[in-house]
Amino acid sequence: MQTLRAENLTRTYGEKTLFNDISFIVNEHDRIGVIGVNGSGKTNLLDVLAGVTAPEAGELIKPKNYEIGYLTQQPALNEELTVIDAVLAGSQQVFRTIRHYEQTLADFADNPEDPATQRAYSDAETKMNQEDAWNAESDVKTILTQLHITDLKQPVKTLSGGQRKRVGLAQVLIQSPDLLLLDEPTNHLDFDSIEWLETYLSAYKGALIVVTHDRYFLDQVANQMFELSFGELYKYTGNYQDYVQAKAERVARDITAEHKQQQLYKKELAWMRAGAPARSTKQQGRINRFNDLKGNLNTLQVDHDVDISLGQQRLGKKVIELKNASLTFDQQPILNDFSMLIQANDRIGITGLNGAGKSSLLNVIAGKLPLDSGTVTIGETVKMAYYTQQTEPIPGDKRIINYLQDVGETVLNKQGEHVSVTELLEEFLFPRSMHGTLIRKLSGGEKRRLYLLKLLMQQPNVLLLDEPTNDLDIGTLTVLENYLDNFVGTVITVSHDRYFLDKVGTKLLIFNGNGEIEGYAGRFSSYLEDQKESAAKATTTKTKAKTETEEPVAAKPKEKVKLTYAEQLEYDKIEGVIEKLDNHKSELEQAMADNASDYGKLADLQKDLTATETEIDEKMNRWDYLSQYAQV
Repeated sequence: MQTLRAENLTRTYGEKTLFNDISFIVNEHDRIGVIGVNGSGKTNLLDVLAGVTAPEAGELIKPKNYEIGYLTQQPALNEELTVIDAVLAGSQQVFRTIRHYEQTLADFADNPEDPATQRAYSDAETKMNQEDAWNAESDVKTILTQLHITDLKQPVKTLSGGQRKRVGLAQVLIQSPDLLLLDEPTNHLDFDSIEWLETYLSAYKGALIVVTHDRYFLDQVANQMFELSFGELYKYTGNYQDYVQAKAERVARDITAEHKQQQLYKKELAWMRAGAPARSTKQQGRINRFNDLKGNLNTLQVDHDVDISLGQQRLGKKVIELKNASLTFDQQPILNDFSMLIQANDRIGITGLNGAGKSSLLNVIAGKLPLDSGTVTIGETVKMAYYTQQTEPIPGDKRIINYLQDVGETVLNKQGEHVSVTELLEEFLFPRSMHGTLIRKLSGGEKRRLYLLKLLMQQPNVLLLDEPTNDLDIGTLTVLENYLDNFVGTVITVSHDRYFLDKVGTKLLIFNGNGEIEGYAGRFSSYLEDQKESAAKATTTKTKAKTETEEPVAAKPKEKVKLTYAEQLEYDKIEGVIEKLDNHKSELEQAMADNASDYGKLADLQKDLTATETEIDEKMNRWDYLSQYAQV
């Protein structure tokens, strides 16, 4: 069984310790989900396991032939290649084997008589057989199709960020390594692609470590959970749902233990202050224990919830109205005479096919994209905040606290009290020690959390959220969901995260492409169930209709009793043909014996022999059939 052992790994980022002296084992069929707040080191852990970066301490122990495939958040692909060539350009063994075979095949075609070329071609062919690489290109096409990449000749430089992520995913899946490392694999995937990926990974023979915010995905895929928290690694058995329960129990135990330690400290402190006369050597042990307790007191660290308790302006009845809106983008219809009234407190989830125009609708509402025709009317009391997929440009040399002070020194909370920027940052898991940190030192997820806080500080009453789950950690998402649940305003969100849509959206817009937009009143899980039921009914109806309209089964033809004239002629000659083939087979076998040391010629003779034996089998089967009805 192929295993990887990580022993005493330590990794820092600047002055911050991401993980310290952590150890674990990855067995062959492990499915490990890695979670933690933004900046806790999840991606850094994958980088270390993949050999992209080295740990400051510790080591990885694995067999020499242990293969690791790594999907990064932004896969590095050759811009000048086509999609199919970019996938096959990977550095893993299967791709090297394919490229080597193609090169030796070209050399052999140019110089078929050269013994060295013949041997190289034969060796490359053997390697292809050994690694079962012949079907790789076909498998790549199948995977890309499932991920909705259909134009395999499209240049990589013309792909969107989401399309590049899917091409990178196809490249790593086709490798079938011993260990798959996937960093946010469900970002930019449609729901059917996510469902296909869940099924694919459930049948995967190797091990899997995945970093993702997709909680439904973790429930379907993971059988272990790793949590990175304050430099420590906590391991849990089961999926995300099991993790939530187990972590709650662990934190409760730790808090109880911390409380007991505090009580013990108080007793020891009282004893120390009592000034017992003539402390003896025996008492010195108790003094030492007191000093240990004092040094370890209040060391418990737990992830605090992100408490978003900000006020907002009153929202009138008239919010947003689209009338006869039409929009075409890149010659693709996005909106086609679309009308919709959005009211106060609406919770609208927007989902559907990639490239169908979901973000374009948000851009239209935000005034960033004009309509071809129709109108968009925004209510007078609307104060809008737009959380876009791309964070606004932030000067890297600007400090965290200064970035928020551009909005204001304080902001009102729901109780009408003034809350300082410093307090807000602490509520958003930025401790005081980080407030003066330069923004360029933050992780991508920490920058997104900071960006979200800046938007909410503006106290909007209409929130536009474009794929908010792509970069926020699960803890932040959970509190954002709770915040939106109590938000007295309108929320319009684009998302492919099934869990988030279920928590946030009570009305849905499903973008099916070509300007077709389907409305649905209810949660997303209900919509998916309705879709499955409709598909099942349609299949049943189609089968029934086909059965009812099928023509009667034709009468069974007369049983064959003799050969046709053409078959009789064939039968008269077939034995002679078989005899000639047998003679040719004997000649080939003798030639192979005479050229046992000439591997190039042997390869050609073996091909001829295999073809001859196949033809003999076919002729013998044909003779057997014809002889049943032959007139002798």
